[in-house]
Amino acid sequence: MESPVAQKAPRRFAERRAGATSAIMSVFILSPDTVWNPKALETGSVPRKVLHRIALLPKGGGAGLVARVIMENEPLRYFIALSPFVAAMFIWTDLALPISQAPVAMIIVIGFFEMKVLRISPEKRQKLMSEDDAARVLDTLSYRARRVLTRLAAQRGQTSGDLMLVVEQSELAHVTPLTLVSVQTSEGKPRILPLAADERALIEAELFDADFTERQLHTANLREDVYLRAVTFDARGVSGHARLAALLDAPAPQEAPA
Repeated sequence: MESPVAQKAPRRFAERRAGATSAIMSVFILSPDTVWNPKALETGSVPRKVLHRIALLPKGGGAGLVARVIMENEPLRYFIALSPFVAAMFIWTDLALPISQAPVAMIIVIGFFEMKVLRISPEKRQKLMSEDDAARVLDTLSYRARRVLTRLAAQRGQTSGDLMLVVEQSELAHVTPLTLVSVQTSEGKPRILPLAADERALIEAELFDADFTERQLHTANLREDVYLRAVTFDARGVSGHARLAALLDAPAPQEAPA
């Protein structure tokens, strides 16, 4: 079986410039080690969907990531949509009671905010990107995901079983894409795998960059209205070359002091 590393990169999107910097803004490597509530990640099947299923409590990531995760909370978005009503009640106190008793107007505002501001109509989705460009984006994701999984399996010395790289994105448009990347498996007990710091760094460096960004993937996902992508790799497909490269890249063991 030909190693994914040796396969030809998809045209147009897969070429990487040496030293290209990542365009990551709200990409979060999801594993039991990177959240405050790892038990919430337990699952009976894979791929595991996370957004709108559990309360995601990321460790680190900065204020921008935390704010973007909070934006996925529907009650908070409703409050943002209704904030003009709250402001009006403070400005025109004599109209506070009539304003607070206008549920139809509030529902209309929430509906407009959710369906028109944060989402795109089916007609507009098709105009975001051509079908061919969307296919190339997904081909590039598959190629890079298999390349990452090949290196992960080689570094772990894994010779059997499957690894699945899962990329989940928010369905919200007109905001910074929120992208969750995890490595999952169905071997034994289905689960989201813990990742060492160097493994997370590998994913961050190899999956997205300036030539292939999470925003490009988000545009393709918006077009197809699909937000969970999973690429499965059989560890038996790791080439001897990839295993040798992983061995050479591994840090040398430190000698015990005399």
